[in-house]
Amino acid sequence: MRLLIFIFLLIVPINAFCIEKADFVLVVKSESKLYLLKNGEILSEFHAVFGTSPRGHKSRQGDEKTPEGFYVLDYKKEDSAFYKAIRISYPNEKDKRRARHLGVNPGGNIMIHGQRNGFDWLSWLTQKSNWTDGCIALLNRDMDIVWQRVDEGTPIEIRP
Repeated sequence: MRLLIFIFLLIVPINAFCIEKADFVLVVKSESKLYLLKNGEILSEFHAVFGTSPRGHKSRQGDEKTPEGFYVLDYKKEDSAFYKAIRISYPNEKDKRRARHLGVNPGGNIMIHGQRNGFDWLSWLTQKSNWTDGCIALLNRDMDIVWQRVDEGTPIEIRP
């Protein structure tokens, strides 16, 4: 038996057991795309939807916009109201300064997530239009891949 395991390990490359991790996430709102990159090369791309008011940068709580700029994916939340969620570090210091200048609350709790729990069966419809309060929504099967390939601390850029 040990001989079979040894031969198997010689035949199958070790990297076949590894999941290639992304070192950067790029979201392009105008393309409705989320890209996972490693060393500047695209590993995967997914259809994404955004806040119900997708044009422009988020400036205040309740504006239903998805932020734009550079952030970090800083926390994974498996027990979310949505299928898996990875928190985006919005608001950053620039966002907080802007909100103070405007005299508003910048909002927060912006995530990449799957469908609302229990409603995955509606994804054929929900992924056709922007429906979140400012988050980035994916199909659950796509969220599974992002969850596996993205570690906490991975930088993200969200472009218009």
